[in-house]
Amino acid sequence: MKNFWLPVFLKAIAQPAKANFVRQTRQTMAVQEQFLLTLLKAYQNTELGRKFGLRDIKTIDQFCRQIPILPYSSYETYTKRIAQGEKNILTPDPVVYISLTSGSMGKQKMVPVTQRYQQSLGKSNMTVIGFLLEALRSQNQHDPSRKLQLGKLLLTNSAVLQGVTSGGINYGPVTVHSLRSGKQLYKQLLVNPYETLEIADSLSRHYVCLLFALGNPSIGGLIANFPMLVLRTCNYLEQYAPDLIEDLKSETLPSWLKLEPKMRTQLERRWVANPFRAAQLQGILQAEGRLTPKLAWPDLSLIITALGGTSDFYVERFSDYFEDTPVFGALYGTAEGNFGICHSLNNEGGILAIESGFYEFIPQDQWEVEQPKTLLPTEVETGKFYRILVTNYSGFYRYDIGDVVEVLGFYEEAPIIAFRHRRGGLLSSTTEKTTEFHATQVMQVLQQEFNLSLEDFCITLSEHEFPAHYLVNIELAPHQTLSDPQAFLLRFEHWLKETNNPYGTVRLQDVPPPRLRILSPGSFAVVRQRQLEKGMLDSYLKFPHISEDRNFLKGLTVLQEFQLPELGVRC
Repeated sequence: MKNFWLPVFLKAIAQPAKANFVRQTRQTMAVQEQFLLTLLKAYQNTELGRKFGLRDIKTIDQFCRQIPILPYSSYETYTKRIAQGEKNILTPDPVVYISLTSGSMGKQKMVPVTQRYQQSLGKSNMTVIGFLLEALRSQNQHDPSRKLQLGKLLLTNSAVLQGVTSGGINYGPVTVHSLRSGKQLYKQLLVNPYETLEIADSLSRHYVCLLFALGNPSIGGLIANFPMLVLRTCNYLEQYAPDLIEDLKSETLPSWLKLEPKMRTQLERRWVANPFRAAQLQGILQAEGRLTPKLAWPDLSLIITALGGTSDFYVERFSDYFEDTPVFGALYGTAEGNFGICHSLNNEGGILAIESGFYEFIPQDQWEVEQPKTLLPTEVETGKFYRILVTNYSGFYRYDIGDVVEVLGFYEEAPIIAFRHRRGGLLSSTTEKTTEFHATQVMQVLQQEFNLSLEDFCITLSEHEFPAHYLVNIELAPHQTLSDPQAFLLRFEHWLKETNNPYGTVRLQDVPPPRLRILSPGSFAVVRQRQLEKGMLDSYLKFPHISEDRNFLKGLTVLQEFQLPELGVRC
């Protein structure tokens, strides 16, 4: 695959950033202390800075004693005032953007973004690219026949602003701001024109992005926020392959696309018909009966998407579309900041982003304490779970974002963490507290055991009973059948007891047996559409795999329902 000039440009910046970060991990707490004290000094005269007495704080211990651990609700009044245009509330610097959380897993939050905040996050962004370049080089040395390279990437995310506040501040998902502020970089990085990301209609955007990408026989990889969105791009490619191939021959873009006239004009100036490539793809489609990314672009080297949490459920389906193409997790980040820096291929762990925030960890035995004791990054233990707190240049201090992480090990003195689930994302018939991570682990194993692909799943609770039955709601992938539903349900029981010990205890005494519900094709597409209609953007939608909302799947068609015997279950 022919490389292009951008990696050389990135190399000059990213490799020194990565080398510096590695040096910093050898003195993790010194770096963390310097970050914190620099931040407190800069923010001491803000309204909240004066309220918290930041001017008087000289040590980490004093900071932890003086500043309470707070959820977002404690900051909401301040962020609303910022949105209305008030200054020097949480940050001394002008707020240039307000990042919104997706709202998929709860109430939408607003996070103020300043130039200083962006710069603190930019360090981890460059470090990630440095680790990626090293990971590709290492893989090529291990297997010279593959020659993985960071070539042009296909991205279908929306770069459309969600709106402007009454105070004149742009707002929307964090990725939209990243795309817009890094526009010149993305113009070089992407195989599809940057303008394709500014198409508001989701289907039209995906179609045009794919059309431009298919005109190029050699691209480096795909990039998306979440693995579910990677699969959606694959589905669009497969579903619309005949139309895309036909439109590759045309001198103009299809008339059915929902494009503003100015946008259509811009894109058609960039568009070049490619009948030779269309014939090539037509031959692949006829020979294989389908068109996948790996068939369309045999030199595909990389998929960049989030790992950890429920991501592995979707990543398991990647092989059907990408064969053994490696996956790179890039950043474990949220609207509230960057937390983990991915350092190798096919690895969900991220090195704590010690240059982008000050972090604390709440151990499990402190989760129900109002003001819990916290551990510093060098004090956590491998294999244990923690709630993570962040203090950063958005103006939040000891902020509990609600994420639960697992410590997988250490890189020098810095912990390697992986996102597991949201603290509120729990399912309990009585007291067992099943998490999304538990549920995803179980469904991954079941897919392997039964040689089965699921389109998606969501575990809910039965509506009118206490204790409630677990309802295992699944949608089979196209052309899939489940030959022995009872056996599937029995193995679900087995593996949930293995992954979540409290479930095994209460299941023997109190909780009735689970039920399996096979939903009609397209069911989870309906659920996602419902979420989009609530105002969530398609490129940033996270789908819950457990829900205590008894109406979450209401109205969907259940094709078949199966249950285990009730006898001998409860005392």
